[in-house]
Amino acid sequence: MPHCGQQNLLASVSADRTIKLWSPHTGQCLKTLYGHGSWVWAIAFSPDSNFLASGSYDHTVKIWDVHSGECLQTLPGHPGCVLAIAFSPDGKTLISNSAVARMKQSIAGILLQGNAGQLYGQPVPMKA
Repeated sequence: MPHCGQQNLLASVSADRTIKLWSPHTGQCLKTLYGHGSWVWAIAFSPDSNFLASGSYDHTVKIWDVHSGECLQTLPGHPGCVLAIAFSPDGKTLISNSAVARMKQSIAGILLQGNAGQLYGQPVPMKA
């Protein structure tokens, strides 16, 4: 269960297509994030604790505002279920991987698509 140190939150994912943000002190569910069309499989907090990225069986990655619970952006394009997601330590890179070994990487606001670690294609602008 990922922990968001600065915000003092825990996050969990579920087959019910939701993400829940929890207080580790009280065990209370503080927010439920809705928006994925299938099981949510992977989540990661950004290093600054302001964002949460999620990956789902619906083949998408979503970027969430931790404070408001709003989905800021949906990144489609994986040909399979998104099973892993991670931010770089500086928060400028987000990498996701799907069941069919396709990788997506966003670097400083640019989304690049790749296969098995090799990037290709044209960058696609991402929302800030």
